[in-house]
Amino acid sequence: MRCPFCGNEDTQVKDSRPTDDNAAIRRRRQCTNCGARFTTFERVQLRELTVVKSNGQREPFDRDKLMRSMQISLRKRPVEAERLERVVNGIVRRLESSGENEIQTSAIGEAVMDALSNLDKVAFVRFASVYRNFREAKDFEAFVDKLGDGNE
Repeated sequence: MRCPFCGNEDTQVKDSRPTDDNAAIRRRRQCTNCGARFTTFERVQLRELTVVKSNGQREPFDRDKLMRSMQISLRKRPVEAERLERVVNGIVRRLESSGENEIQTSAIGEAVMDALSNLDKVAFVRFASVYRNFREAKDFEAFVDKLGDGNE
């Protein structure tokens, strides 16, 4: 593991333990060159996923991108970072265990919508407003009406 401070390749693991949710291994490392200490998190990856976009373009699945999009929806909402981490881990596990190497963006979007609807309704509406790409205000109004009826 490369030192983030001096770039040295030679670092030593000083401590290693699972995270509270057992989704990753937390490692405390020290650089043998500059002596800096830093933490890394290592996650088990069940399979290499490729995201297939609506235009047919393919790119590697990026867990951090998923996390960022959910954090944007949850900005200034009362949801703990640990809870969001568990939700993202659950989505990633579901995608990895689907048996498919290629995942459509629509499947990822629906998984996020499902998770946010249970996590925080405001974040759910925020995400949906971007994901569903409403053309007119009446489309958004119809969506919110369905949400109020409990149908979404």
